[in-house]
Amino acid sequence: MAEPKADIALIGLAVMGQNLILNMNDHGFVVCAYNRTTEKVDQFLANEAKGTKVIGAKSLQEMVGKLKSPRRVMMLVKAGQAVDDFIKQLVPLLEKGDIIIDGGNSEYQDTKRRVEELDKQGLYFVGSGVSGGEEGARYGPSLMPGGNPKAWPHIKDIFQLISAKANGEPCCDWVGEEGAGHFVKMVHNGIEYGDMQLIGEAYHLMRDTLKLSHEEMSKVLDDWNKGELDSFLIEITRDILKYQDKDGSYLVEQIRDSAGQKGTGKWTAIAALEYGMPVTLIGESVFARCLSSLKEERVQASKVLKGPATSEYKGDKKEFIEHIRKALYASKIISYAQGFMLMREAASVYKWNLNYGGIALMWRGGCIIRSIFLGNIKAAFDKNPKLSNLLLDKFFSDAIHNCQDSWRTVVAAGATLGVPTPAFSTALAFYDGYRSERLPANLIQAQRDYFGAHTYELLSQPGKFVHTNWTGHGGNVSASTYLA
Repeated sequence: MAEPKADIALIGLAVMGQNLILNMNDHGFVVCAYNRTTEKVDQFLANEAKGTKVIGAKSLQEMVGKLKSPRRVMMLVKAGQAVDDFIKQLVPLLEKGDIIIDGGNSEYQDTKRRVEELDKQGLYFVGSGVSGGEEGARYGPSLMPGGNPKAWPHIKDIFQLISAKANGEPCCDWVGEEGAGHFVKMVHNGIEYGDMQLIGEAYHLMRDTLKLSHEEMSKVLDDWNKGELDSFLIEITRDILKYQDKDGSYLVEQIRDSAGQKGTGKWTAIAALEYGMPVTLIGESVFARCLSSLKEERVQASKVLKGPATSEYKGDKKEFIEHIRKALYASKIISYAQGFMLMREAASVYKWNLNYGGIALMWRGGCIIRSIFLGNIKAAFDKNPKLSNLLLDKFFSDAIHNCQDSWRTVVAAGATLGVPTPAFSTALAFYDGYRSERLPANLIQAQRDYFGAHTYELLSQPGKFVHTNWTGHGGNVSASTYLA
């Protein structure tokens, strides 16, 4: 029998899987390709992988037999049941110390469970976020591996060589234990939802209140991409806005305004609620997509519900474009600050040792949210690894102070002109809440105690919960459980 010769196997030959294999091949690794429908393996070897060192397998047994030890098997299959099914089939074929990697968008709790279950069988499981779409997979994605740390030395070279590079540094490092890699990828996707919604609101304001042409809007984004907002999403939006169909019309205006979602943004919002973290911008971005999908209802409502007399901005257009740019920048800072708050809380709950500066660096290249200011996030955590909130770093507080007048102008204009700005508005509300020494929650605590005897804490006696008989006839017994 021929000597096992593949460095790694990859299961799942959809476009991401194929591109990752070709990327690994470019970097000198021998990859064994496998797909549940085996015709796909033949097609791939005969076409895209022709002339490469990629080898194929028609069964999992054959695939495992072609691998060097410790065997490294990576899956790029649909999250959920498909991952568990493959694990179940692989376990009997593998030996202690072998490694299974899930590169799909799995739910981090599932990854945590798989790490624990496989560890008991002597196998090392890794859940890795993979970002950057088809292009990233082919020429350098952002990779966020987490799980069993014993696996990292065996996959580090492959992962760091195939990943994107930012200033020569790989956009890939070990994230942390258990489901940490997939949690960080989930937050990345949530931030992506936020960034897309913010850019959508900027477009909405430019199109409907400033009545800019597509060429003008594209030019504005081109200018923005040369400064603080330099990022992948601004870049592609610039190209989308000026893209014309065969008949010369702008394609973007022919697309139904009803946005879908695959769930990772929703998972981020659910995790935020679960851990009590106010990740409001990502939450609003998910709700904005939900609202967009009520297209038929909105068409009906548009005939019945009135807005302001005009949606046209009457001031200086150039000035307002700059206000929008600053509002976008400030809101984006809030979104990232909220994302890092959520990661910090999860790390505290699960005792993950997350490297926040390293995470920002992993997002500097190859991924959908790559942007120039991730370098500033890395610098903030390098300066103070225990930084409780990005907004307290001087670079970011200075940036917000510089942008906030414009930000307030844009949110006020949106409200006055009847153009919805849920992400801009919620970001500003969070900022004003976060910088408030006193919020009206004292009244809420009094209300809860009044109707449910839930007790409250006095400013003068922190940690001591008391109940007041507000009506004089409610008795002095308080509720036995206190929930904030």
